[in-house]
Amino acid sequence: MSVDYVKDDHVVLITINRYERRNALDVEHAQELLKAWRDFRDDLDAWVAIITGVKNAFCAGGDLRIMGDIAEELRTTGESPTQALYQDADGGSPTLKNFPIFKPIIAAVNGYCMAGGMEMLGGTDIRIASTDAVFSVTEPRRGLIAGGGTTARLPRQLAWPAAMEILLTAGNIDANRALQLGLVNEVVPREELHEAAFRWAREICKNAPLAVQGTKKSALLGFGTGALAQAYAIEDAATIEVFSTEDATEGARAFTEKRAPVWKGR
Repeated sequence: MSVDYVKDDHVVLITINRYERRNALDVEHAQELLKAWRDFRDDLDAWVAIITGVKNAFCAGGDLRIMGDIAEELRTTGESPTQALYQDADGGSPTLKNFPIFKPIIAAVNGYCMAGGMEMLGGTDIRIASTDAVFSVTEPRRGLIAGGGTTARLPRQLAWPAAMEILLTAGNIDANRALQLGLVNEVVPREELHEAAFRWAREICKNAPLAVQGTKKSALLGFGTGALAQAYAIEDAATIEVFSTEDATEGARAFTEKRAPVWKGR
């Protein structure tokens, strides 16, 4: 299997396994990754996902042979059947563009994170990098634009000068520079990366899953609005939804009874 999907308790580990192409995504692998995201999104018992790659590559992006086909099709016909194959029926991308998942996603960046790998990184919430990780928006050096979400998300997630440094130079950013810019949360030795990602996942899983999902949904949708009042309205709706769950009652009861809560996800 080229995209491995393993669930351990409430944590899903998704591994891109195509090292011969530095885990770049052609149509087949993009579809497999889309299926993995759908499986995670729709499994009520899956609370947190970790996305990583094999060996020393996280994801080198879209397979350049496919990108060339897309460019030629768009230049000559104005539309691209190949690009359509790279997405789901709703236009969702394996880079999580137009593919909202309100469950937490952790990126364990184990090496090359470039082009579409950077675009997928922008759709994750917690990012752990190995000390030898390398980040780059390489598309401008190939005559392309990072159209899988990066130009929209990166300036919203980082300070403007930091985002422009990455987007406009198309140069390599090492793990320490990525940490300094706020692109990642933590940098660890390669041999500690897997455990570090699961440590973050276990910490999140201590919390009520629907409360975590409601929190991410409120933050994600609220951040995309143009007015604070709209963000407050989104937050209010999420608050009512979460307060009405069984887990909300369980959390208060467990605190009163001085015991650990037992979350049911409902």
